[in-house]
Amino acid sequence: MPPQKKSFARMVGEYSSLATILPASILVGYGIGYYLDKYFGTHFWYLVWLLIGIAAGMRDLVRKVFVDFPKDVDDTDDTK
Repeated sequence: MPPQKKSFARMVGEYSSLATILPASILVGYGIGYYLDKYFGTHFWYLVWLLIGIAAGMRDLVRKVFVDFPKDVDDTDDTK
């Protein structure tokens, strides 16, 4: 059975949540790195954790897009 098509309002709601998840993951990553730098007296952990936050946010974005727009698969083969 093919998946049901989502309404426009539901899609807008789900994608607008990505607008908060992406910046939030970046801020959390930066915050962790900032406090690790203060704790250890270093100056590079903020950058490492910032990149981890960016990667986490992009991973969520890509995962959501691939779930909503799956690859078109045509199971019918007319050449047989």
